[in-house]
Amino acid sequence: MTSHIAGTIETEGKTLWQLISERALVTPDKRMALDERGRTMTYGEYKNWCERVAAGLSQKGITENTNVSWVLPSRFESLVLTGALSRLGAIQNPILPIYRNREVTFITTQSTCKVLIVPHIFRGFDYLTMAQEVVATLDQDVEIIVVDPDLPEADPDAIGLPTYRADLDAMRWLFYSSGTTADPKGAKHSDNSMSAANDGMQWSMEVGPDDKAAVVFPITHVGGLVWLFNAMQTGVELLMVETFDPANTPKWLGENGVTCAGAGTVFWLTYLNAQRQLPAGERLLPNVRIFNGGGAPKPKTLNAEMMEAFGAPLIGGWGLTEAPINTMVHVDDSDEKKALTDGRPCPGVTLRTVIDGHVCAPGEEGELRVKGRQVCQGYLDSSLDADAFDEDGWFRTGDLGVIDAEGFVSITGRLKDIIIRKGENISAKEIEDLLFAHPAIADAAVIGLPDEKSGERACAVVVCKPDSTISFDDMVSFLKTAQLSVHKIPEQLEIVTALPRNPSGKVLKKDLRATYGGAS
Repeated sequence: MTSHIAGTIETEGKTLWQLISERALVTPDKRMALDERGRTMTYGEYKNWCERVAAGLSQKGITENTNVSWVLPSRFESLVLTGALSRLGAIQNPILPIYRNREVTFITTQSTCKVLIVPHIFRGFDYLTMAQEVVATLDQDVEIIVVDPDLPEADPDAIGLPTYRADLDAMRWLFYSSGTTADPKGAKHSDNSMSAANDGMQWSMEVGPDDKAAVVFPITHVGGLVWLFNAMQTGVELLMVETFDPANTPKWLGENGVTCAGAGTVFWLTYLNAQRQLPAGERLLPNVRIFNGGGAPKPKTLNAEMMEAFGAPLIGGWGLTEAPINTMVHVDDSDEKKALTDGRPCPGVTLRTVIDGHVCAPGEEGELRVKGRQVCQGYLDSSLDADAFDEDGWFRTGDLGVIDAEGFVSITGRLKDIIIRKGENISAKEIEDLLFAHPAIADAAVIGLPDEKSGERACAVVVCKPDSTISFDDMVSFLKTAQLSVHKIPEQLEIVTALPRNPSGKVLKKDLRATYGGAS
């Protein structure tokens, strides 16, 4: 894709490492990243650091197609590790830092990873101990590398790195997404599909080398690594935030000239609330031009509120791990479309809605199905592909939506029974399966309820066995003992005498949502 914006480079047909190399030649002294500790890194320094780490990893036996799982915060070292693994042609599996033993064990087992890279301690959690416990359960040999914070390095000239072999369509990325089932699903991506996702984002946002983008979400999220592709294309500066702090991060971003303030509804509301607490005339984000992101529903009034407070619009979109960016609002679209829709299909993306086996007319609600280069190659567990793709090759997103006569998409619901909390998917079934194992619980349903701070909160509705009961604290303790990730633990517990069900026995979750939090 060629952009009309000065300073951007051609991305079509190039792998991430080719883009890293070209960017370092074009703007070696341009600042690529700044972190909260005051560290800076230029594009030239980035490429050189990547090569040194590639040499260090090569000495540990990592080569082309080596499966590497890694868990790191949004640090310089994460960006460098990504580049180094790309230089080696490894298959990298970034894992969200919120995942714990259960998820990491499943992922590393299925992916048959050879190396697991973790920090030692981050946010009070001991990742090294978790890694050791996980590896002890695996059949395959896995080397643990601790990055706390230093990456392994060596002199690339001294050891002689192998010649780089570009393969645009090879599986180079494995991202796990928890959908409707308890087990995560590994989506296979190539540099081609990741680059295509960036093409859509760049078309929408028109990022340039003078922009400064807030990386306030986990870099191991598929969207975080799309931003790395964008940086190589545009020369944007990345403002790296390890842990988003509502009290301090917005101020830090503003002081450092953020122009693209991500990354979704939860963050946008935080910026808005922080601005409203300032004295009249004082600006929190004086350089901001857009609020970009997605991942959760947004209030219909929010675009107008952001325009009033900051003079900058919401640039939202819709995607998923399997197809990272499908639609986005364009910077030149009307305020009405920015406020009420999730944008248009990005260039090269084709969408349709399907209901009861027929393609919907404009304005008719149906399941959104998508085609395009940004769609994954399928799942690592290929038995899932038959349900994931229809007979015509369209990816079934599981999301309900409406496409209007102008092509703008509005997400209206989900076929998948997931809860989206702070932009991350939570499987209701996974939590329900664990709750059913509690000795006091006879029946259980987990629903998502609207939440101003997190987008949605998980609410457990349970029926207790005769002469038994359970408290909220009991539930939390039980789920923690079962090694459920903390972000998946329900924030609300309701005890009922019976769950509402239809004649076939399916729980009427719509009724539960209406009772406990309004229809969502």
